[in-house]
Amino acid sequence: MAAAGKKKLDSHGHDTHFRVGYPAMRIFTTFFITAAMNLAAYAAERPNFVWIISEDNSIHYLDHFFPGGADTPHIKALAANGITFDHAFSNSPVCSVARSTLITGCYAPRIGTQYHRRSAMAPMPDGVRMFPSYLRAQHGYYTTNRSKTDYNAKPGKNVWDESSNKAHWRKRKPGQPFFHKASYAISHESSLHFSAQAMASQPTRHDPAKVRLAPYHPDTPTLRYTHARYLDNIVKIDEVVGRVVAELKEDGLLEDTFVFYFGDHGGVLPRGKGYAYESGLHVPLVVRVPKNFRHLVKEKPGSRQQGFVGFIDFGPTVLNLAGADIPKPIDGRPFLGKGAATRDFTFGYADRFDEKYDLVRWVRKGRFSYQRNYQPFNFDSLQNDYRYRQLAYREWRQLYRAGRLNAAQRQFFEPRAAEALYDIENDPHEVNNLAGDPGHAKTLAGLRSLLATQVRRLNDLSFFPEPYMVSEAMDNPAKFGRQHAGQIARMVAIADLQLIEFSKAKAGIERALQSKDRWARYWGCIVASAHGQAPEDLADLVEILAYDDPEPLVRARAAEFLGLTGKGDPRPMIKSALKMSQSEVATNLILNTAVLLQDGRKGIKFNDLTSDDVNHSGRYVAARLAYLAGRKPPVKERKKNKKG
Repeated sequence: MAAAGKKKLDSHGHDTHFRVGYPAMRIFTTFFITAAMNLAAYAAERPNFVWIISEDNSIHYLDHFFPGGADTPHIKALAANGITFDHAFSNSPVCSVARSTLITGCYAPRIGTQYHRRSAMAPMPDGVRMFPSYLRAQHGYYTTNRSKTDYNAKPGKNVWDESSNKAHWRKRKPGQPFFHKASYAISHESSLHFSAQAMASQPTRHDPAKVRLAPYHPDTPTLRYTHARYLDNIVKIDEVVGRVVAELKEDGLLEDTFVFYFGDHGGVLPRGKGYAYESGLHVPLVVRVPKNFRHLVKEKPGSRQQGFVGFIDFGPTVLNLAGADIPKPIDGRPFLGKGAATRDFTFGYADRFDEKYDLVRWVRKGRFSYQRNYQPFNFDSLQNDYRYRQLAYREWRQLYRAGRLNAAQRQFFEPRAAEALYDIENDPHEVNNLAGDPGHAKTLAGLRSLLATQVRRLNDLSFFPEPYMVSEAMDNPAKFGRQHAGQIARMVAIADLQLIEFSKAKAGIERALQSKDRWARYWGCIVASAHGQAPEDLADLVEILAYDDPEPLVRARAAEFLGLTGKGDPRPMIKSALKMSQSEVATNLILNTAVLLQDGRKGIKFNDLTSDDVNHSGRYVAARLAYLAGRKPPVKERKKNKKG
């Protein structure tokens, strides 16, 4: 028997007082060592992913993609070890809609996430979750977001292990595979909200005299300085890319990690962000392929891919490379990995941006882009308070009003054609509309058909006015679209009367104006305004709607027609529609017509509208009323207008 107070040790040096527990402890320890080894082996079988996202920049600001862009050595280094995608596109030219498309893999107008900023959060479509949750659930990925979400859909649970400005892959368990998404606002539009004093006192690294302005921009010191300052921001983004790659290398993870660098949509000089052109949708995309997973892709390091990819495809691509199942109800498909393929066209959309409404659909196929303006009497420059915080925007508008712009520079401020066709190879900035050129009639017809097919296939919910979609469809927008596919197709058919001669369209317009379906009447008014012709019999039909229609949004569109054609004073009908409005969203849509008429060629003044004329208010309504009256929006409303 051992002496009291002394421990008896076995041959391994362990206290024999604990010999009974020792086998259990040994098994316990062995289990965790084995589990850790298995986890490490498991991780080695699956790649990691890092997304580095620069906000608000199109290809036009990086010389890796476009002449005159900034030199980006770190992004080029990614490309040398990976793939450059020369035809990558955001499906939307604005933040929340683009990000909703990225995270869901679904076209926004199909699932009710197409408006920025949202007036209501959409649920995720049936059978679909935000794609990082599949990585977590199927293969134990650690998912992090640094830190912008900005979705128009409800995220649901189990999307992120951490979503904050401190989120990092380094917080995962040892050996755990990870997906890390990081957004950087260095290049955000707000970075160009500087003052005239700042422009005079803060020199740029890039020489303003040497920048290459787009042909639609006036050649002024303000535009040149703004462009140069933005190129400086792209250099800073490139430095961020270098730091992230250095961290991966420091952690010994670089050759196990796919690194995606891309812009979150176009921008950010005037006519970029928010507009369905190349400048708003064509984004830089480089994917660095790690050596340990090079077998997953067929493309060679340093290659340039000419096929088309869209934001709907980014999530499915990550899932495919990770070996995870891709949900069937989504619109995207993988462009890297097993069974992957790029597309031969891309599809884009632009709807409301803050208080400014529009309805534009866009396709790019081959060297041609096709823009369908469903409200062609709109002009791109229509007031948006956030947009006009930028000196370059304000100066551009001042020069237009002073009559000091050439034809290409004036386009932004003038009504558009219902459709536009651009040859991107010969006209990369999309200023020469070829839609009326007989030599391109076949191309025009093909792209027109392609876009119309896409709109119908999606059951595009924007053919209902936003207030109606919000009140009736948001329990399940995708299902609502399917249930109302026939009605949407009829509205699309009415809208397409814009594309034929008025003499051939007139009977169809009259039928729409007399329809029992209020949204057929709504679109009948829009098409009548698009044609701009007002024979007495048609004007009489519209005038009846302006005074007597039970739907305030139809009254507003009818008043819009009378104002645009000079067939009547639209102001009394706009005021009556505002009093009939049943929501803030509807009120803002009606006020959009007031701003359009006030700033348009007719110059119809609505500066006497006050808060007493509206039943519903909010930040956008307040902004519209202030603008119409020639005042700045209230300070509290300006502060609420978050970055987008």
